[in-house]
Amino acid sequence: MRLVTAIIQPEMLETVQKALIRHGIGGMTISEVSGYGSQRGHIEVYRGEEYTIDFITKVRLEVLVPAEDAEALAGVIVQAAQTGQVGDGKVWIIPVDNIIRIRTGESGPAAI
Repeated sequence: MRLVTAIIQPEMLETVQKALIRHGIGGMTISEVSGYGSQRGHIEVYRGEEYTIDFITKVRLEVLVPAEDAEALAGVIVQAAQTGQVGDGKVWIIPVDNIIRIRTGESGPAAI
């Protein structure tokens, strides 16, 4: 099993979600996160005062999949989230040793 995690632009979430549904993904976890990479922060003006915004709001998307599906899923996310602009995000894949469905006690691939 693999955990595919992506940090994407918030405005791309709906596009990515639709692409994942077309790819057959039935569930995902979404979190609002803040951070920065090469995009860095920016300056905003509020009531005539300049404020430096150090962290950029992004969406973190996580999907558990069988190991053989992880690379294809990462490709789907990249294709759907890509705008060509700095700050599009990142996707990474990590191994998962086990998963347990709390409701039924099923474990392993049956719990996905």
